[in-house]
Amino acid sequence: MNGISRRRVLTAGATTGALGALSACSSGGLSLGGASPSDGRGTAQARTLKPIGDGSTADTGAQPKQPKPERLKPGQRPPQFVVFSWDGAGELSNQLFSRFREAAARHGASMTFFLSGIYTLPESKKHLYRPPQHPVGASAIGYLADRHIHATLQQVRAAWLEGHEIGTHFNGHFCGSDGVRRWSPAEWRSEIEQAVRFVTEWKTNTGFTDLDPLPFDYRKELIGGRTPCLEGQSSLLPTAADLGWKYDASSPGGLQIWPGKVQGGRIWDFPLQSIPFSGHSFQVLSMDYNMMFNQSGGNPLGDRSRYDAWRAQARDTYLAGFRRAYETNRAPFFVGNHFERWNGGIYMDAVEDAIERIAGHDEVRMVSFRQLVEWLEAQDPAVLRKLRTLAPGQSPLGGWAEFLGTPASPTGTAA
Repeated sequence: MNGISRRRVLTAGATTGALGALSACSSGGLSLGGASPSDGRGTAQARTLKPIGDGSTADTGAQPKQPKPERLKPGQRPPQFVVFSWDGAGELSNQLFSRFREAAARHGASMTFFLSGIYTLPESKKHLYRPPQHPVGASAIGYLADRHIHATLQQVRAAWLEGHEIGTHFNGHFCGSDGVRRWSPAEWRSEIEQAVRFVTEWKTNTGFTDLDPLPFDYRKELIGGRTPCLEGQSSLLPTAADLGWKYDASSPGGLQIWPGKVQGGRIWDFPLQSIPFSGHSFQVLSMDYNMMFNQSGGNPLGDRSRYDAWRAQARDTYLAGFRRAYETNRAPFFVGNHFERWNGGIYMDAVEDAIERIAGHDEVRMVSFRQLVEWLEAQDPAVLRKLRTLAPGQSPLGGWAEFLGTPASPTGTAA
């Protein structure tokens, strides 16, 4: 995100203390190279592409580097899934998109990048955006400079080829009393359709002729997103289900338990989670903004003398959330961050350090939300129901072999 205007904070009661929750960013015989983690351009392996529409996107076949989900064996301890996700996902001069692509490559991780649709739309074309309940072209976040749109498109293309997921953070990031919480399901559909159109028509809108197409059919690849400021999920879900989405990651203040489904069992609910806030007796949401709010009162330019302590505290908080799951119920651990430089960039340093430390543990899988969905849907639903009985920080009685020792149904499908 470019700033923190229009972000708000929801605080919970005594059970969670000062938990800060965001209410808060035609066929052709052409070949398309693979991706290099360093430059975002194709150099590795040629892929046949079939351009779609104006050629902004193309069908290049199945996404590379996708793990094959396997059903747990009776008595088998689940792996520890960790999902690092990024709201807004634009490449600015600070090059944070490329930085975390490189971090992921070092540790064999996949991530989810929630792309804001208007990050592919030049400001000179902002009249094409018609946000629900707001004037034409309005946005609570800034449009990117053309050079940054160019860089973002390179990063999105390379990220997908490396196995990462491209989700959506929608468009204008409207929060608060006049924001997305007031939108109807039909207005959410309009917002989504516009976000998809901006991504799939960037060649027409930007005039760029020196970039390869994005190597995927976005209308098929898009199976989930995160709403601005974690607001408006209840009205989004009917539309998400109608569009065939598999998950939503917009709920604030979830617990570290195994995920279930909402919207009549059609959508996996992947909320940001309450995790132990290092050095305190209360919990904080697993997101950079919420740590910043608790450390510097929401001021992104806080006391510089405290940056080192805050950086270590943020890192230790991520690790505390990870360890609580890893050492007990093995619930997937969700982290939601922004490409930002709040308080001197300490939260970017903290999450990169946490990634490195988490990667050193056995049985850890750093995956995208899409990959997690595929694993969950490969499991016996009875096993998933049993896993959901484990509270945050609760280990299985008698150990994993006893807890999950009942043979799984050979024909079960996830519910």
